[in-house]
Amino acid sequence: MWKTRVYPSRWGGAVALLLLCAGLLAACSATPGAAVQEAETVEVIVGDLSANATAGGALTARRSAALQAPAAARVTERHVRAGQTVTAGEPLVSLDTTGAALDVSAAQLDVRLAEAKLASLQAAPTAAELAAAEAAVAAAQASLDALQAGPTAAELATFEASLRAAAASVAAANADLTSAQSSVTAADLAAAEASLAAAQIQLTQAREANEENTNQATHAVLMAAEQAVAQAQARVDDLRAGPDTAAAQGSMGAAAARQQAAQADFDRQTAPPSAAQLAAAESQLASVAATLADLTEGPSAAEVAGAEADLAAARLALADAEDALARLTIVAPFDGVVTAVHVQPGEIAGGTAVELIDLGSLQVVLQVDEVDVGSLAVGQAATVSLTAFPGVTIPAEIGAIAAAAGTNAGGAVTYDVRLELAPTDLPLLVGMTADAALVTAEKRDVLLVPNAAVQVDRTSGTYSVQRVLADGATEEVSITVGLRDDDNTEVTSGLVAGDRVLLGGAIPSGLQEQFEGGPGFMGGGN
Repeated sequence: MWKTRVYPSRWGGAVALLLLCAGLLAACSATPGAAVQEAETVEVIVGDLSANATAGGALTARRSAALQAPAAARVTERHVRAGQTVTAGEPLVSLDTTGAALDVSAAQLDVRLAEAKLASLQAAPTAAELAAAEAAVAAAQASLDALQAGPTAAELATFEASLRAAAASVAAANADLTSAQSSVTAADLAAAEASLAAAQIQLTQAREANEENTNQATHAVLMAAEQAVAQAQARVDDLRAGPDTAAAQGSMGAAAARQQAAQADFDRQTAPPSAAQLAAAESQLASVAATLADLTEGPSAAEVAGAEADLAAARLALADAEDALARLTIVAPFDGVVTAVHVQPGEIAGGTAVELIDLGSLQVVLQVDEVDVGSLAVGQAATVSLTAFPGVTIPAEIGAIAAAAGTNAGGAVTYDVRLELAPTDLPLLVGMTADAALVTAEKRDVLLVPNAAVQVDRTSGTYSVQRVLADGATEEVSITVGLRDDDNTEVTSGLVAGDRVLLGGAIPSGLQEQFEGGPGFMGGGN
């Protein structure tokens, strides 16, 4: 709740004296036959008037930040500590950038590819590219024409000659096989067996001679006889096994395979083209023709728009990747003081990493009861005193009044009122206890009388004063009043500057014999 604060005025001493005189006057009135004290009079003046109220609050920072770290990011370096002053943009905490840097590199590559694609679409074709495309079209057209026309007479003659040559090869291989199969006769076998028998007889004789008279000559004869028998036996064995026809049979198989291939090639070359062959040749011609058309006509508007859209998307992805990389270095968003650092190098950071406040944006926040908030308005003047700096006041004004109510610990509905402080050299800190005196109303150059001079008729709700006339007599004058503070009341009608009035309804000196009734006669002023 607001509490009225009393401020000194030009009549502060007079009011104190009045209270003292009133007490003495009451004591005298209660004693029969005592003398009536002389009354105190004051002059109606023009001055300034203000109504003030006080409330308590605390210093807070209008601008603060709880800086978040990206989820699952490893801290690599902490650059600040609690209590350190930083400037806007200064790095506070660095996080691991390995993955984010790779993402940026990949995004940069995508941008370059998209740029190259767009540039290729927009660039004019070279003479070599046009020539190559035209040659491809001519080749595809020739291939289709040849497929549709079939083989020429010369090509047909070549195919037939190849077929005849393959047949001749088969015939020759067959003759060779037949010759090989009939090369061994009975006479050849009989002659070989006779030669073997003769060689065996000579071997027997050579052995006997060598046994009877062994010498170098007989031994040489024996060795020659053994070799002759071995050769004769091998000849007989070969003839008995039959002729070797494997090579001839292999040549025959190869010749037959070549003949089949030649026949299949002849059938393929002389057969009419299939639907699939024609479709493939036509598709190839259409493809190379479209390539040539693209080169000569240039890209369509839709193709260019698509390439431009791809490039724009790649650039956006790059910007996102660069932003993600930049956010891995937590920087100060404004000049201020670090109040807390919640991470250490090596930790996997998540949530709030650093807390920061701007000491240059300190304000006083008051909680004002709902019954009092209606007398406040943005821009009203105030003064602030801090418990930490007794006797010192700071000029301020109301900067904002909360649009929504809160509830204090006692359950009362309150509204936050923010006071903007004037510049000061005091070392202010967040959380300092503050008392604020606010000017709830203010009037300048108005008629003023002390509150003690005003009499109130509570029945009729009217106000009056005892005005002192030139001859020293008094008269009751009805007045209308306006603003009132602890000392003075604004008079809006009934008096003029320079009039003199009684304080507290006492009788002025010289009139005591005329008014036997004492102070109560004048209405019992309040």
